[in-house]
Amino acid sequence: VQLQASGGGLVQAGGSMNLSCAASRRIFSFKSMSWYRQALWKERESVAGITNGGAANVADSLKGRFTISRDIAKNTLYLQMKNLKPEDTAVYYCHADEVVVTTTIQTVGYWGQGTQVTVSS
Repeated sequence: VQLQASGGGLVQAGGSMNLSCAASRRIFSFKSMSWYRQALWKERESVAGITNGGAANVADSLKGRFTISRDIAKNTLYLQMKNLKPEDTAVYYCHADEVVVTTTIQTVGYWGQGTQVTVSS
């Protein structure tokens, strides 16, 4: 599985940016998909996620500014970000969880390569 994140770049504080994550296979097959971010010198943190059933959640600190969505037909996950702040500067990663059933049931995670978002003050 390949996850290709795109849409990052440089934006001024208060601006908006939309990220996309294109999957190499049907995203409906995933248990869930998520966005994470990692700022320099900080740990990776969860931004937002959406389940196979379409239930979406956003980190409490980002609610009202960030929205996660998906287009099943396009096999693409999105993250809409508005009113961006310098502290939103980070590499944003998309992630997918897949349940794999063999002789056991396992959850396998996949990561995209990340896209840099830089918010200038």
